[in-house]
Amino acid sequence: MKDTLRHAGKRKQLVDVLIQKGITNKAVLSAIGKIPRHLFMDSGFEDHAYQDKAFPIAADQTISQPYTVAFQTELLEIKKGSTVLEIGTGSGYQTAVLCELGVKVYSIERQQELFKKTKLFLSKLGYRPKYLSFGDGYKGLIEHAPYDGIIVTAGAPYVPKPLLSQLKVNGRLVIPVGEDVQIMTLFIRKSETEFEKREFGEFRFVPLLEDKN
Repeated sequence: MKDTLRHAGKRKQLVDVLIQKGITNKAVLSAIGKIPRHLFMDSGFEDHAYQDKAFPIAADQTISQPYTVAFQTELLEIKKGSTVLEIGTGSGYQTAVLCELGVKVYSIERQQELFKKTKLFLSKLGYRPKYLSFGDGYKGLIEHAPYDGIIVTAGAPYVPKPLLSQLKVNGRLVIPVGEDVQIMTLFIRKSETEFEKREFGEFRFVPLLEDKN
């Protein structure tokens, strides 16, 4: 599959849809306008790649709806050069958005098959996260902490304490919390012990898998 002018035109239409839905961060919109989302998907879905919908990928996972990716990224309020931990590399689409924003991305994926595939694929496209890890997202990535932002791209039944502890003061954790339906939740670290919590309505995500071994 190639990236053509037709795809670029569809991306522009997608950006217009996101603006209509309330996304205002210009850097986030610009990133979504650049990234060839169709390449992150099975060729059978190519014609649907620029619809504002989630689609299945390998290992029973999904590539998130562009609006959800944009919404979560906007909530992070990150600047170029910030360090961000992504829980759930998945297809690598959210990772690519963060890379486009000039962020130092550390990302964890729980599914071995997906981890190997996405790692190869991102470098092929020229996206260079600082570190891609195969492991348990509930534990975070302590060796590179603290982070300016942490983004969780799967539904967590509860908020993992290690993620809160790995945030810098003024850092932001964006996490969908809940079992069947998730509430998009933002935690801002105010001090060593204090966190401000905000909620932003219902979303649906595949579950965040815990390492039971």
